[in-house]
Amino acid sequence: MGYQVIISVLSGKGGTGKTTVAVNFAFSLAAKGGDGVLLLDADVEEPNAGLYLKPTLEEVVPVSVPVPEVAKERCNYCGICADFCQFNALAIIPGAILTFPELCHGCGGCSLVCPVEAIQEKPREIGRVEKGRADFLEIWQGCLNVGEAPPVPVTRKLKEGLPRQKGKIIIIDVPPGASCPVVEAIRGSDYAILVTEPTPFGRHDLEIAFQLVQQLGIPHGVILNRAGTEDRAEADNIIEELCSTYKVPILLKIPFSPHLAALGAKGVLFSKVIPYWQEQFSQILSKIKERCSCANS
Repeated sequence: MGYQVIISVLSGKGGTGKTTVAVNFAFSLAAKGGDGVLLLDADVEEPNAGLYLKPTLEEVVPVSVPVPEVAKERCNYCGICADFCQFNALAIIPGAILTFPELCHGCGGCSLVCPVEAIQEKPREIGRVEKGRADFLEIWQGCLNVGEAPPVPVTRKLKEGLPRQKGKIIIIDVPPGASCPVVEAIRGSDYAILVTEPTPFGRHDLEIAFQLVQQLGIPHGVILNRAGTEDRAEADNIIEELCSTYKVPILLKIPFSPHLAALGAKGVLFSKVIPYWQEQFSQILSKIKERCSCANS
């Protein structure tokens, strides 16, 4: 492999096994290819890849956003800044201006529209980026502080300085859903793996995820988790029919298995203790290379 590739792992809903897929995929590729794999846990409101991989931290980078600081001796309480702010981070009451830093998204617009230049910005820490290693696997994770509202600045900081050397494989564990943090996490990806389950809810939210990655122009495939065994294989049809309609390939099926579930509950990578699954996850990269334009870059 002579190219660099960024692969996002996402799901339309929570609880489908997205992180399970991301960590097992990353571990399997790292086990095959040495230290050329970087896993990003971009689910910054609840990062949990480390529960499986137990990395040793090597660096912690604080994440801050600029918030308004008002010089009250200059403020004339005109209210232009409060009217401008779409997030209600400023409010004017008779003879006073109130700021709500937790609501601020750090756009800087209030300081630009202030006619008397009474507003300056100061940094406020909202989270951190942790970088470390677990054996031959490099791991970065974003952590939003409890009670903070905007996760996107942490995601942006997490993706700063991504290595661009040939042969590097970057796997991003994306937050669930299809909101702004998801878009920020998958932006710039070469391929997206969508993890789903054979249920009506899984089908509904997978279709939303299809529409998202197609609008962003990201090639994609599906991993069907908790797939039906022989006695309940008809349950898979609900996903297979949708994939056929959207012409999206199913890259892998992971069966509904109490044994695999028990390993996950203990924080054990099943690809680490069952060689068959390590091989199955490793083969996904070959399937991606066939469909990904980055293979020729």
